[in-house]
Amino acid sequence: MLETQTMTLKEKLAISNKACMLWQAGDEEGYSRVTRTIPMPPWLARMIKDKVGVEFFKNGDWNLSEAEAEFGPDWLNG
Repeated sequence: MLETQTMTLKEKLAISNKACMLWQAGDEEGYSRVTRTIPMPPWLARMIKDKVGVEFFKNGDWNLSEAEAEFGPDWLNG
């Protein structure tokens, strides 16, 4: 299975660094919000869907762009 990248590694690392700064500053809410902007790997998104269910993703503001690129825009409904 070939993963489709929607964000470069450099972009992901920049976001991760920002999230670490928020964590170190004690801003756990900001940390959570920022880390969710990094695309979730498709294999992980599919596993969560299969094991936990689609409810996990509801109102979670997860970046599922790579899963959508790999599985199609309606993958959560199928």
